[in-house]
Amino acid sequence: MILLQPPPLEPTPEEGRSWLRRELADPEYHELDLVERILRWIERTLSDGIPSAGDVPWAQTVAAMVVFAALLVGLGLLVSRARRSPRAARDRDGDVLTDESLSAAALRERAEAAYASGDHGAALIDGFRALARRQVERGRLAEDLGLTAAEVAASLEREMSIEGRAGRAAELFNEVLYGNHPATREQAEGVLALEQELAVAR
Repeated sequence: MILLQPPPLEPTPEEGRSWLRRELADPEYHELDLVERILRWIERTLSDGIPSAGDVPWAQTVAAMVVFAALLVGLGLLVSRARRSPRAARDRDGDVLTDESLSAAALRERAEAAYASGDHGAALIDGFRALARRQVERGRLAEDLGLTAAEVAASLEREMSIEGRAGRAAELFNEVLYGNHPATREQAEGVLALEQELAVAR
């Protein structure tokens, strides 16, 4: 037995508009979803709760402006700090050779002065920089301001028999300078001793 299909609907334009009006009159289309309800509630609350400018005393207005300005300054400081820190996070080794035009001897003097004053962190950092600068002065390292402590150590350990001490000194340099770890007296002494040993090595 063959079932006959009903003929396709072909309403006139007027019938189509009428059907559409009836469909859209269904209450289902007029219920608000949860997001719309929340947005309307926020809108009502804000419009009822915010006084007009004429109702607010001038002292409160000034105080609000000061607080807003302080928030902007704080946000600016956070953004500027966040811009500086990705470099350190991306490259934990950091640059050893800076754009300071100090010789290895001057850096060594500065490291010894810091050590004598009890600033072991500065002594360690300047000691490692003196070590790197001296190797540049002797032609063992290329002068590259982007040179990292790990690169200096790897180069020295390839060319000299120092049994991993340059690598450890590089780790300490990074920890003190970029990790804000305090350096001990012994750590500073170790880096200064390594710098002295490499200074006299041929």
